[in-house]
Amino acid sequence: MKLTEVTIKRFKQFTEENLKLREGVTIVAGGNNAGKSSLLQALAVWEFCKVAIVAEKGTTALTGTSLGAQGLGIGDDEFSPINIPTLNHLWTNLRSSKNPETDPDGYTLSIGCTWRDDADAEKRLKFSLSLANDRLFVKLSDSNLDEDDRTPTIAYLPPFAGISAREERATGAMRRRRIGEGLAGAVLRNLLLDMRLENVAKRDSLGKDKTRVPEKDLVKLRDEDPWEILQQTLREVFSAEILMAEFNEEYHSYIQANVDKGSVAGYKLTRFPKYKPHDLMVEGSGFLQWLSVYTLATSPSTDILLFDEPDAHLHAALQMQMVERLAMLSGQFEKQVLLATHSTEIIRSTDPHNILEVRNSGQSRFRYLTEDSQKTGLLVGIGSDYAPRIDQVRKKRRVFFYEGKSDRLILQALSAIAEVEWPENVAEWQTSESVKERKKIWQLLSHEYGEITALSLRDRDDEASGTTGSDLLDKGWKVPEHFKAVKWRRRYIEAYLIWPEAIAQAAKMSRSKVESDLSSKFGLGSFDDRWKRTDAAQAFMDARAKDILSHFNVRPVDVAKNMRAEEICEDIMTFFSILKEFAGEGGIPGSEAKESAGLF
Repeated sequence: MKLTEVTIKRFKQFTEENLKLREGVTIVAGGNNAGKSSLLQALAVWEFCKVAIVAEKGTTALTGTSLGAQGLGIGDDEFSPINIPTLNHLWTNLRSSKNPETDPDGYTLSIGCTWRDDADAEKRLKFSLSLANDRLFVKLSDSNLDEDDRTPTIAYLPPFAGISAREERATGAMRRRRIGEGLAGAVLRNLLLDMRLENVAKRDSLGKDKTRVPEKDLVKLRDEDPWEILQQTLREVFSAEILMAEFNEEYHSYIQANVDKGSVAGYKLTRFPKYKPHDLMVEGSGFLQWLSVYTLATSPSTDILLFDEPDAHLHAALQMQMVERLAMLSGQFEKQVLLATHSTEIIRSTDPHNILEVRNSGQSRFRYLTEDSQKTGLLVGIGSDYAPRIDQVRKKRRVFFYEGKSDRLILQALSAIAEVEWPENVAEWQTSESVKERKKIWQLLSHEYGEITALSLRDRDDEASGTTGSDLLDKGWKVPEHFKAVKWRRRYIEAYLIWPEAIAQAAKMSRSKVESDLSSKFGLGSFDDRWKRTDAAQAFMDARAKDILSHFNVRPVDVAKNMRAEEICEDIMTFFSILKEFAGEGGIPGSEAKESAGLF
């Protein structure tokens, strides 16, 4: 059972939104405060409303015959699906008051879900909320359900799921209620115990009247049983297993679940020498988050899983592994998963059709991506009202891409010495990405904010010296109009700083000592006017200048500040001319002559 559509009105950031959802695993991504968590929380509140009404009035209260019934009152101390300071924080701009024209009954916030049942019939259920005298009122506002219809069960797992140190045995109804209240972690041991007991029952049944479970049946059990899948995942990822203590309701008050660790060979874990199993509460947050995610993903009691940054405490290598395994479990156990994340690893590795972008503003706050290039906007924060460099691009309409903070400081120091004004009408964007990736960023910026011009500067590094000419144009790329790619002729920008006098002053040593080391240790000599020419000797073009400056224990920017105007290399001055023209009214110099076909 999977959701196909969600409607939200006046909930947190969302004034009025309609979202179509896809099956399987959806990665929910977007800028800070875009509404990723709010989307999950809206669904968690919907589940809470459903559970609360059923608990007080029975399942009949969810059917179409109950439309128009009086709302259910809930105190602020009873509201638990999400953490908020006060109940009015559920409403957009904290305004829960009604509009007499559009909200005659005072129910101003609503959340509705649509899904397909097992017979592929469309079902819908919507709840509306109002706030009066610090008390929340919930009522059924739309439904086409019959009394026998099953509703989807949604489990919300926030970054910290409230795993308790002591957990009592809870009935199925209580567990569903806890999950509906956003307290899935509080019933983690219950879920584990249920899975373990069901596994034991299956093994007993398969081994009945036999000395052992037949191999064929054991293989099938390991492939399909939730407990077996969970345990094998823990063995493979953490070299660990869960040990459930015996639980008898006549004697035991709390459920005990310990973690055992050791070396793994296939399906067998051999405990490390002298290792003593301990309660799962003392495990790290990454392990607990992974365990909570997998327990819910394999539990038969849930249909839709909402995970809010479950990767937050995981190493990058484990983040995508979690998503891949969730996708497998989603198909195997017929789960629908919404996973909110900021992880660049997950975004980069996920098929764009499975990424739901949540945007800060615009006509449509939600959209599923259609191509890989759109991921770039997510990775660099395009669309976020809270990204300072985005704001600068929007204002200045020109963006200068450069590789490192040191590069910009060097250029600014040299421009001051050369008496070349550093432009203030250009937005600066530090990135180590290739020209191809920079072009994607520029395209997305232009798509979002109108025509933007761009200048890309990078080091030549280990590319052949012939890949850039005296005009510094990067010959490796055909670029479109309004985008210019230039590249240093020397290996790095630091290679334009290998001048003995400037190094000596920055390092506070004699020039003779600097020249001696440059000659004997790095094979560099003949420091005359030819050194600063664009066609300098190949030794200077290919010099590993970062290592050279490191040898003298000096910062590149300090060397740059000790250069004199007449010592600045021709390539640097060429770049200043390019930058000056770029910052002028014309934008990209010579752009009218650039090719705009066959891009990358």
